[in-house]
Amino acid sequence: MSRVQAVDHLVVSVSDFAVSRKFYSGLFDFLGFEIMDEMPEAMGWSNGNTRFWIYQADQEGKKHPYRKGDIGFHHYAWSLNSRKDVDELQAWLERSGAEIADPAGEYYDDYYAVFFLDPDGMKLEGMHYGK
Repeated sequence: MSRVQAVDHLVVSVSDFAVSRKFYSGLFDFLGFEIMDEMPEAMGWSNGNTRFWIYQADQEGKKHPYRKGDIGFHHYAWSLNSRKDVDELQAWLERSGAEIADPAGEYYDDYYAVFFLDPDGMKLEGMHYGK
């Protein structure tokens, strides 16, 4: 039987490639990712373990803006090394004007996280298990 080793990559479609490219480029630079590839309407980053891609939505896709609660993507979380890293991510988000959905805090026992939105309102998370 086949066994999954890891999540290799996530791809999201975005409404405005230029706006999302700017947001994700800053975020991934902060998180230590490097650009893997860049095309006119697609871009991918990697940290050696995780790969993340954005693609420009097509005209039909642009008619249906993202809404959390619809069938599909709910949120995506990056595991960070410490609570301090979560706090530093929140500080970066604040400096860059990103919308913070839920500020850094302990959401469950030993689960510390910050939740934020990309330019299309897709929910993202930086989190850490433990103290």
